[in-house]
Amino acid sequence: MGLWRDLPLALYELPRMAILARFRIRGPYYTWRWHTAFGRGTPPRGELVRGLIEYAAWAHRIRKGR
Repeated sequence: MGLWRDLPLALYELPRMAILARFRIRGPYYTWRWHTAFGRGTPPRGELVRGLIEYAAWAHRIRKGR
């Protein structure tokens, strides 16, 4: 899917996930997600933002069953 098409889904899903995680973004689950996604290095900011939007849109579609 396109970045602009996924953006509204991501903007809805990211705050929702943060609230459900009680803003423990550096907790065990999200730390594990970070390490499995990127390993030892951190990607450039543009790639990181794009990946975050794609992940949030994917999570929204999975939750909605689409």
